[in-house]
Amino acid sequence: MPVEKRSGYRKNFSLILTFIVMMTVLFGLSLLLAYRFSTKFIENQFVSEKVNVLEKSIKPYNDFFQKKLPEVSYYNGYLDSATASNFVDTLLMENPFVSKVIFYDSEVKNLPVRYGLNTGKFSFGPKSIYQFGTLVPVDSVEIFSRENTKNFIVGDDFNALALKLATYIESLDTNKTPSQDELFSNFSNIRANKITYLNIPRLEDLKMYKLMIRNRLKARPVYQQDMLSFHLDPYKIKIINSRPLLYQHIRIEPLTYDPLETGVTYMTTEITLPGPFSDYKLYFISAQSFIENEIFNYFLPLALGILAFYSIVVLVAYLIFRNLNINQKMFKLQYDFMNNLTHEFKTPVSVIKIAGNNIKSAAALTEKEQKMYGKILDEEADKLNGLMNKLLAFTQIENKAIELNQDQVNIVDFIESTIDSHRLKHPDFNFTYEVTGFTTFITDPVLLGSLFDNLAENAYKYSPPERKMLHISARLIKGKVVLRFTDQGIGIPASEINNIFKKFFRIQNQYNQNGSVGLGLAFCKELINYMDGEITVKSKVDKGTEFKIVLPYND
Repeated sequence: MPVEKRSGYRKNFSLILTFIVMMTVLFGLSLLLAYRFSTKFIENQFVSEKVNVLEKSIKPYNDFFQKKLPEVSYYNGYLDSATASNFVDTLLMENPFVSKVIFYDSEVKNLPVRYGLNTGKFSFGPKSIYQFGTLVPVDSVEIFSRENTKNFIVGDDFNALALKLATYIESLDTNKTPSQDELFSNFSNIRANKITYLNIPRLEDLKMYKLMIRNRLKARPVYQQDMLSFHLDPYKIKIINSRPLLYQHIRIEPLTYDPLETGVTYMTTEITLPGPFSDYKLYFISAQSFIENEIFNYFLPLALGILAFYSIVVLVAYLIFRNLNINQKMFKLQYDFMNNLTHEFKTPVSVIKIAGNNIKSAAALTEKEQKMYGKILDEEADKLNGLMNKLLAFTQIENKAIELNQDQVNIVDFIESTIDSHRLKHPDFNFTYEVTGFTTFITDPVLLGSLFDNLAENAYKYSPPERKMLHISARLIKGKVVLRFTDQGIGIPASEINNIFKKFFRIQNQYNQNGSVGLGLAFCKELINYMDGEITVKSKVDKGTEFKIVLPYND
């Protein structure tokens, strides 16, 4: 942390850590609440979804009651045993819960009947009775006729609906047309496991029935009425489990059924069947482990959503942390850059100031002193000018603020010119070179010169005195100009290879103590990018470094 104190840059890691801890706690609480919500939701579904199961399971009965029963009225009382047999056969096939059907071929007249209902001049009784259904070995059995009455016992089904009919006719207002619902409810009777239905007569016939009850009809008409009694078996209702992952077992039980094996390991609920099945209920039972599977199935998407949100938050925290690290490094690099730049400027400025003071304070200068001070001032001014030019050129290249010139360059002359200028500055600098496959190519000579100068200066600066050598090779390979700069210097550690082209980055070693601002290789990288080329580096510590540059070949 000393660098942070020195540079004034601070990273509040404790705040980031606190944020992550708080979000983790919130994540755990969210998962817990989501699981509790899932548990409560599934438990409520266990209680409420039974209505949907009932509606789907009882739908065939509702269709039978609302659509099939009214078909009896279409025959206007003229059903016979054969027609009734065909009607019942279809009905039994489509509705397994109908166990048997009793057909009363009846008539209404104003003469007394021996078997049936007599009210004033209104009489209602059967001519014959047939039984259809799976409980008998044959399709139909006649259990009553006027010629054979010994097997007939007036049952509650016939008597109850006959009495209901008479009561309704007596209170009927013949000046108004009764509604279909009114007629249907008065011409049918629903009892436990049984529905008895009487075909609905025409309004004119109802008016005649009323006259019969009031003894106002002298004629002796006879009206045909058909009555059918449907016996129902609730255990034949097909249960449709619309939530098989919620209800493990569903069965039909008597209303008074109270299981003894219920306990905390099972969940149960029930709902009463409607109409003629009201003495029975749908009984739902599921093991607790079975319910927990459904809870988990509901909880899983919620947990994944919470996890995705938490992951985004953690990612944001990581990005903030990474940016803080990057900013810290950039701040340190800029801080070092300012220090180094200050030193680079301070040294020549100090030398210029000292030389100037010496000239100013000297009473007279010899010719030798004049040449010495002139040389010092000239060299230090060149240093300042070179540093400023490098900074300006780097900025222009980085922002693409200069135009790329296209001139023909003789590569041999260019390399020899570079060697001559650097030998002039560093007589102990040994150069070798080779050129293969081409002589000239089109490029920007100024930018190429900056590239050569920077790499040559680096090779000299980072080589021991006994190994100040540089080999330059230029080859034409697969339509590309490939340049290699190979030295025998101190090399670059593998851990630093990926950083050397970054701005303001400086490797700390004995050859680089306040002697660079960290722009040389970054400047080379920008130059090569601007020239549509590539640069790579290979290096071994204490063995040397090779920079490989690939540029487009145009001739």
